[in-house]
Amino acid sequence: MKKYFLLLTLLCLSLSARAHDAEVDGIFYNLDADNKTATVTFQGDNYDSYNNEYSGDVVIPETVTYNGITYSVTSLGWACFTYCSSLTSITIPNSVTSVGEYCFSACRSLTSITIPNSVTSLGECCFSYCSSLTSITIPNSVTSLGD
Repeated sequence: MKKYFLLLTLLCLSLSARAHDAEVDGIFYNLDADNKTATVTFQGDNYDSYNNEYSGDVVIPETVTYNGITYSVTSLGWACFTYCSSLTSITIPNSVTSVGEYCFSACRSLTSITIPNSVTSLGECCFSYCSSLTSITIPNSVTSLGD
């Protein structure tokens, strides 16, 4: 009986350690099956992983299909690009309505970003420590802006 309990415990721990539900074309997502929405999340085991970080020019699609179900990408999640020191540009689709806290924090190679008109909220510290960032276009649609 102890063996089964230990096996079940290890299985539960391994499942809860995942930082994301799905990977599609090199981008990681948390999926909401009820609403058919997807949130971009960080790649590694946790947000401050230096392995598997996003880099270069990243294009977020409006929709992703996983296991035969299509999800609308509606948000960039908490710290999803934090410490991606080689991220140079990002294209955010019009389906995204929110950018989470610390989303681009410490993206030292990110030089400019355009926020689409669909975005209504930008989380706290989402551009902190972006030392190369010289241009941000924030649309009038943003009604909530963190620090």
